[in-house]
Amino acid sequence: MDNAESKSIENQETQSLEDQTLEQEGLEGHAESDHNHDHGADVPPMDPACRREISVEIPADVVTKQQETLVQQYSKQARIPGFRKGKVPASMVRNKFSGEITSEVVEKLVPQYFKEGVLKAGFRPVSQPHIYGLEYTPGEPMKFKAAFEVLPEFELSDYKETKVAKPQINVTDEEVDAEVKQLQERQASYDPIDDERGAKKGEFVQVSFEATPKSGADAETESKQEGSAEGAEGAQKPVQPVQMDEVLVEIGGENTIPEFTKHLSGAKAGEERNFDVSYADDFYDKRLAGQVFSYKVKVNALKKKTVPELNDEFAQELSPELKTFDDLKKLIRDNMEAERRHKLEHEAKDQLVEELLAKNDFSVPRSMVEHQIELRLERGLRALAAQGMKTEDMRHMDFARLRAGQLDAAIKEVKASVLLAKIAIAEKIQVTDEDLDQEIAAMAQQMKQPVEEVRGRLIKDNAVERLRDRMRSEKALNWLYSNAV
Repeated sequence: MDNAESKSIENQETQSLEDQTLEQEGLEGHAESDHNHDHGADVPPMDPACRREISVEIPADVVTKQQETLVQQYSKQARIPGFRKGKVPASMVRNKFSGEITSEVVEKLVPQYFKEGVLKAGFRPVSQPHIYGLEYTPGEPMKFKAAFEVLPEFELSDYKETKVAKPQINVTDEEVDAEVKQLQERQASYDPIDDERGAKKGEFVQVSFEATPKSGADAETESKQEGSAEGAEGAQKPVQPVQMDEVLVEIGGENTIPEFTKHLSGAKAGEERNFDVSYADDFYDKRLAGQVFSYKVKVNALKKKTVPELNDEFAQELSPELKTFDDLKKLIRDNMEAERRHKLEHEAKDQLVEELLAKNDFSVPRSMVEHQIELRLERGLRALAAQGMKTEDMRHMDFARLRAGQLDAAIKEVKASVLLAKIAIAEKIQVTDEDLDQEIAAMAQQMKQPVEEVRGRLIKDNAVERLRDRMRSEKALNWLYSNAV
């Protein structure tokens, strides 16, 4: 590819990152107005291979002009005893508000001249710049230094030669029948048994129960002692009593705890049964594993399970679009194949990226890694909240340990993103405005919100170009995969 053309494409692809960084109104460290102080030691951690630095000088006449503009503004607004508003002498304003005026000069001019400096030097920052070493003496140029990170420079390996095995999609008749069986079970009805006899094997008892840890306080004390020995992170909470209403228990069922089958066989509606259950140390529910519970069970009703026949009517009840039972089986097979294809292709794409990363060794900006860690933690906290964890409990989590645990995965994700972006540039893969509109429309449909509302939120959060970048990476990965199988 022609170098000039490649550079043009690369400029276009990275413009959004540059704009997001340079158009910030506030720059970290920009208010450091101590004369001739070098604060380079305070620069946040940056990857040496991605770190860049520029020295900037703002002409003295520009600084003076900005100062005089501010002096005039202060003169019109300042309230000083002995002077009418708007009549305060400029010399008095300079003396009384020198610190404030200098700070405003810095806030106004430093971002502007930083942007000009990086563009002139040919850099495209992907991190917020750190401004330090600010030097200013009245009547002389203002000087400062800026440290920031850029995307790494590296030569792509021969990515077109990387191959992965094409996933083989195979759904057996037995798997389809098993899925049909689950659908049949979910459509089952539970009808009351009016007989005065007790519950038999294969029938269900509808019960309410209270389950109390054996030995009560002693069990709680023992649990606390065991938990404290495991440390703060692994400490077990005291075992709490359990109360549940309207639970269906199958007598002799495959998943029924043997003690329930034993003590509820022959039970009649209205009866109560008391018994203990000892849970094995390897019981799947860790809250119950190794514990003994005393159960007080009341039988509310006896019921018989009836499953629907597997015929055309069964299929039609599931969906009016299905006419026959064979239509249902075909739909199930198609869905299983699509789900399996998606899973296997996702795994194959992960393998493809892993192999490409192994062939391309490069550093990535620390700022991008930190941002990715934040995204991963945010997703994790949202998942915990969805599972019912309280905000108060989240505050007590060891976030330093959690951040450290996300580091390797975050680095890999950033590297993959940078690599795919570079391949997209090499292959001239673009995301058009039409592609973007379709994606936003799909997002709106999924969130059940108006398209313009979703678009407006993306614009407000400066997330439109990030969405475009993500879509471009997905396009590049799909292109790689289509050429790798």
